[in-house]
Amino acid sequence: MGGHAPDREQDDLAATARAALVRRIDASGAWATDPVWREAFAAVPRHLFVPYYYVGVAGGYERRWGESPDPQARERWIRGAYEDTPLATRLRDGELLSSSSQPSLMADMLAALRVEDGNTVLEIGAGTGYNAALLAHRLGDDRVTTVDLDPEITESARRHLAAAGYQPVVVTGDGARGVPERAPFDRIIATCALSTVPRAWIAQSRPGGRILMPLATGLVVLRVSDATHAEGRFLHTPAYFVPLRGGSRPGGEPLQLGGVPRRAREDDLFRFLLALTRGTLDPQEAHSLWEQEGRPQRERYGITVSGDREWAWLDDPEGPYAWPLPT
Repeated sequence: MGGHAPDREQDDLAATARAALVRRIDASGAWATDPVWREAFAAVPRHLFVPYYYVGVAGGYERRWGESPDPQARERWIRGAYEDTPLATRLRDGELLSSSSQPSLMADMLAALRVEDGNTVLEIGAGTGYNAALLAHRLGDDRVTTVDLDPEITESARRHLAAAGYQPVVVTGDGARGVPERAPFDRIIATCALSTVPRAWIAQSRPGGRILMPLATGLVVLRVSDATHAEGRFLHTPAYFVPLRGGSRPGGEPLQLGGVPRRAREDDLFRFLLALTRGTLDPQEAHSLWEQEGRPQRERYGITVSGDREWAWLDDPEGPYAWPLPT
């Protein structure tokens, strides 16, 4: 018999911890608009997707893993797997390469995707496979495709999914190109940050489809009208994701924030505007706009893609405040 003797104990502990996580997400209101997700989070065993992860400690990271010979360490691993926090799953030279997102943020994103029975979904960024399992639990394996550039990530996602009893289609490839051979999709969800909307995703969406993606420390939900047009607004939720590898990377030169008051510099909503207008507004202009418009929340901003043009805007796609995005 493989594994450690008290496997039953481990399963019971996992079930109790999972039920507590579900109650916590319930209390956050994340799936209030689509309570069907509650059942998926209650059923899918997150600990099977994070056989080990890293927890920040003074001076670096400590590894927690399910095969530790110490029963208390295994218990800490299970309890940690069901905390409502992101878990670092892959590090290289101290740099975070991959993580399992915070479950309540995943619930927020899945609810905002407005999945309907029978939908086909493409996930960009396979991560541990946990998000694909939640989708497969709801829609069925054959309706879910997940793609990642890194063969090590897709291989381990496949392994975790099989261990949990799910078999969605896992593809190794550049997520920015989508997965044309599985298109068209009703929904596309990205779990990595981008600085622009990949045209392939719009082309591979059905008219009326939805694309949800992290951009500029926010989450934008686009409604696709045809193969070259999509538009939508940001959710209120802040979101910080590892950038998509292989696609265009957010970043560039550090911004010169001289003349911007410290209060604004440290404000999450101002930093969002800075990230959104990078390369078109200098920080001082962004600051006067931000003050003049009453320090707008994320949901007042949106993105429009029309043919080969793509721009961010405040309040109105055709209004006075619009900024081209890098193409």
